[in-house]
Amino acid sequence: MRIVVHGQQIFGKSVLEKLLERGENVVAVFCAPDKEGARPDALKTFAEEKELPLHQPASWKTDETAELMKGFEPDICIMAYVTLFVPSGALDIPRLGTFQYHPSLLPKHRGPSSINWPIIMGESKTGLTIFWPDDGLDEGPILLQKEVDIGPDDSLGSLYFDKLYPMGVDAMIEALDLVREGKAPRVDQDDSQATYESWCRKKNARIDWTKPVGEIYNLIRGCNPQPGAWTVLNGDEVQIFDAAKIDGQNGSPGEIKEISDAGIVVSGEGGSIRLVRVRPKGEGKIPASEWASQNDIKTGDRLT
Repeated sequence: MRIVVHGQQIFGKSVLEKLLERGENVVAVFCAPDKEGARPDALKTFAEEKELPLHQPASWKTDETAELMKGFEPDICIMAYVTLFVPSGALDIPRLGTFQYHPSLLPKHRGPSSINWPIIMGESKTGLTIFWPDDGLDEGPILLQKEVDIGPDDSLGSLYFDKLYPMGVDAMIEALDLVREGKAPRVDQDDSQATYESWCRKKNARIDWTKPVGEIYNLIRGCNPQPGAWTVLNGDEVQIFDAAKIDGQNGSPGEIKEISDAGIVVSGEGGSIRLVRVRPKGEGKIPASEWASQNDIKTGDRLT
C-alpha cells in the first residue's frame, strides 16, 4: 500500500517510525509549517533523516495542495496529530480514504483539548478513537476505539504519555491492518451523545479556592503540564503543578494551613490541597517549599 503520513510532533514521528520498522511503503510525509522560534517538528526532522518526500503546506484548501497529494497516488492517508483543517476534497484523494487519531471516546469530547477536559470534569474513563474524518470537527464514522481508566492521580501528562500516546500509536497500526484486510468499520457517531469543548487555556485554569477540594484537584491535574492551573498570592501569579488532595482538613478557602518540606497545604471546601511543585510567574518550576522560603510565605496567608 502507498501510504501518506500527515501529522506533527512526537506522536506523528512515532507513527512514522513504527510504519518504517514494519517495512510499510510510506511515499510522502506532510506536517505543519515551521513556527518562528519554535523547535523543529520531530516528525519533520525524522522524515528528513529517512530522506522521505516532505511537504509543509500552509493550507489544505488550495488546488496546489490537492494536486500535490494526488501526485503521490496514495492508497491511504494516516493523520497522526493534525491541527490544520483538511477538507473532504483532500481527505478523499487516497484510494481508500483517510483515517485520524483523536484522544477521546468520540463523540464525547470533540475539540482540541480532549485530554484535559475529562480529567477536569472528574471522569474516571476516557480513551482514543480512530475515525474517518469529514468536514465536521472530529466528526465522521468510527473505525476503532480503545478505553482507558483515568486514575485518581492521573494528570494530563501521565494520561497522555503513559496511556493514550503509546496505545494510540499501536491503534493506528491496527487500523491500517484492518484497512488492508478490507475489514475496517465505518460506524456512524451518535450525535445525540456528542460534547464539544474548546481549548483549555489560561482563563479556564484559574483556581477558585471556594470550590470543593475534589474539583480543585481535578483542575490542577487536568492542566498539568499545560496550560498550568494558577492562583494569586499577594498580587503575584503562581502556577500549580504537582499536588496532592487531602480530605477532611477544613479551613478558610485559600488559607495556607501548613508549610513543610513536603509542600504547602491550602484549604478548599471539604479538604485541602498540598502544593508540591509550583512555577512563580517568569521563573522555572521549583518545589513549593522553596517558593515559600524565598518569598517569606507564612501560614495564614491566603491564595485567591
